[in-house]
Amino acid sequence: MATNTTTPKKTTAATAEESAAAVAETAEARPARKPARTPEVVGPAPLAGVDPVTVTLSHHLNIGGTDYQPGAEILVSPDYARRLRTQGYVSRT
Repeated sequence: MATNTTTPKKTTAATAEESAAAVAETAEARPARKPARTPEVVGPAPLAGVDPVTVTLSHHLNIGGTDYQPGAEILVSPDYARRLRTQGYVSRT
């Protein structure tokens, strides 16, 4: 039968302070969050005088090199919203 000959490392007050300081430095090093952007029209621009509509996606979609996850709400032109509904990308809620 094997026995463990190493002694367990005890935490001292000095090592506890060092680890707390390391955690504090890590928290300060994180970048600040960016404020929420104003919604932009995704996809083709709406015609003049037509207001864009908000749709909720039911599937993953890549528009213009940007990935949108299911459940994401995007602002699109009414014509593009109709095309997305026809193809099954917009949820019917």
